[in-house]
Amino acid sequence: MRKDLQHSLLVLQDLHLLKTSHQMPRQLVHRYLKFCLAIGLVFLAGCAPPRADRTPGQPLRVIATTSIITDTVRQVGGDRIQLRGLMGPGVDPHLYKASEGDVQRLAEADIVFYNGLHLEAKLTDVFVKMGRHVRAVPVTRDIPRERLIYPSDAEEAPDPHVWFDVQLWKFAVQTIRDVLCEADPESSAVFAQNASRYLDELEVLDSWVRREMQAIPNEQRVLITAHDAFNYFGRAYDIEVRGLQGISTVAEAGTADVEQLARLIAQRRIRAIFVETSVPVRTIQAMRQTVRALGWNVEIGGELFSDALGSPDTPAASYVGMVRYNVETIVRALKP
Repeated sequence: MRKDLQHSLLVLQDLHLLKTSHQMPRQLVHRYLKFCLAIGLVFLAGCAPPRADRTPGQPLRVIATTSIITDTVRQVGGDRIQLRGLMGPGVDPHLYKASEGDVQRLAEADIVFYNGLHLEAKLTDVFVKMGRHVRAVPVTRDIPRERLIYPSDAEEAPDPHVWFDVQLWKFAVQTIRDVLCEADPESSAVFAQNASRYLDELEVLDSWVRREMQAIPNEQRVLITAHDAFNYFGRAYDIEVRGLQGISTVAEAGTADVEQLARLIAQRRIRAIFVETSVPVRTIQAMRQTVRALGWNVEIGGELFSDALGSPDTPAASYVGMVRYNVETIVRALKP
């Protein structure tokens, strides 16, 4: 990526800020500067020169966006790829913004794997521009469209949290395998073997989840969380799901949302509600207080991993570990 272009953009931003700061309210100046930075990042992505061809035997340079996608790509690629994840443990992909360093790393990659269902909403424009130079692959591309969940208030944007249906996530594994095999035919046998092993592991995981969830009685089969990340989980494993926020964490829940869900919890005497590691806990805490005011003592059943994996020292450091940890937490809180 040409440093003169980056430097020119930064100089232009500084000059414009100096020129206008005495004419505009400080808040508007800050908004304008953020806008300039966003446009500059997209411009840099589009102007990045094509990456030089790989030399024979050199591992594919692969970027994955979320920690969940990064772990899945690692399972398939193994040591035959040079993998880097953009987002670390606990990072909310709905709110993540690309830095200048991210754009440069994306431009230097052979392949970029991302969700593809507007999960990484603030990176969409960057991916579009990167398409001229880097192969950007949505891992959800091969999931049958009829198996996606479309929220009633946003039919054009499917729910992106497909990984909570383990059977659906197997499509992502297959997509990653096919893309890596095509990009590096010499390593295709290794990629295929790794994918086959991992698909078998996910099949075992899916069966385990179904067995474990049977321990929750019908009247308690309600999963209430901070935002609607678990709709695929609910459909696949037969549990009603309610979230304070929508499928994105961009908009916060209002007072009316809290009160409405609190009444449902009190009326149905639901035992527990859950916080999420990548979402602030204040709305769940507010709802718990509202439920108590209605005469029912609902417990916080634990912390679930939704949009990101846990740190390496947690049981949820991998996709399989995250699913197991979540299920154990849910069952422990909701069963008698």
